[in-house]
Amino acid sequence: MANFVYTLSKNDVNLATRCFQFAKFTHEKGHKVNIFFIEDGTLWADNTRDFKEKTLTGDCPDDYFPYLVENDIPIGV
Repeated sequence: MANFVYTLSKNDVNLATRCFQFAKFTHEKGHKVNIFFIEDGTLWADNTRDFKEKTLTGDCPDDYFPYLVENDIPIGV
């Protein structure tokens, strides 16, 4: 088992979706995961934010973020 840290520093739906996707898949493989929102990435900590906005590939943050919350993945802001 390895430790992974993902850092989100931009207010971009494509980058946020990939960050959440990679964190979810890494955790599912049994690794320890931490996420940090820094700089403009802190805007993703807003609980009124729309997580259903689609990316260029058609998925959205809401496809992955609920898993992170349900599995108590630490998210630092």
